[in-house]
Amino acid sequence: MLSSENALEIGRDYDIIIDGTDNFPTRYLVNDACVLLGKPNVYGSIFRFDGQATVFWAEKGPCYRCLYPEPPPPGLVPSCAEGGVLGVLPGIVGTIQATEAIKLILGEGDPLIGRLLLFDAMRMKFRELKLRKDPDCPICGTHPTITKLIDYEQFCGITPPQAETGLNPEWEISVRELQARLDRGEHPYILDVRNPEEWQIARLDGAHLIPLSELPQRVGELDPSQEIILHCKSGKRSQRALEFLREQAGFRKLKNLKGGIDAWAVEVDPSVPRY
Repeated sequence: MLSSENALEIGRDYDIIIDGTDNFPTRYLVNDACVLLGKPNVYGSIFRFDGQATVFWAEKGPCYRCLYPEPPPPGLVPSCAEGGVLGVLPGIVGTIQATEAIKLILGEGDPLIGRLLLFDAMRMKFRELKLRKDPDCPICGTHPTITKLIDYEQFCGITPPQAETGLNPEWEISVRELQARLDRGEHPYILDVRNPEEWQIARLDGAHLIPLSELPQRVGELDPSQEIILHCKSGKRSQRALEFLREQAGFRKLKNLKGGIDAWAVEVDPSVPRY
């Protein structure tokens, strides 16, 4: 795996680096390695129905940190597995990246240096944004503070896999247990942290929607004295929501629905659509 220990050694042997990664720690690692090595970084990113591409090259224009100085808070951006990606989108953006790499090899054409190409597959439209080099960029600015590769997992606020202990079983509830409680006439507050388009496909009766990305701004809508059962599609995003509410907002009466609405559709109510 590419890491802070080997990225410079690996990248040194290549003229061009094409970034097709799907996580923030690696994107920052690739960017910083390219800046330190003076290599062009042919960047591409996809999510759902949208894609973007550019060429980051600190010697001739901005780098990734000029566009995104800091990563988003951990857990607030769903992964491709959670949010989904239109199947043809990697091919479209990947072909654009390949085209940019060929232009750099040939020294011909107008590369996407200082230009961010945005692609909207649903409307089949391209548009372009101008990118400028940030003089205060911590790695390619006039007074850089990053002069070597750092711990990118820590920088992005991600717990290393070996340190993860999982969710406390006391904070979880199975779909069968929730069904039994509802059958007994109990009325816990069910909070759905999926995205609105998922809510339109399937939902639990009586649930309330606050997407995970909006939770920090809308936490005031929740009553910490009330028991809250959180759910998403499979249980991962709702686990992150639970951890946020416990650690950042002081909530204690929380349960995560194991398996999410997908488990509910399989074990409790087959009429609930699966996606």
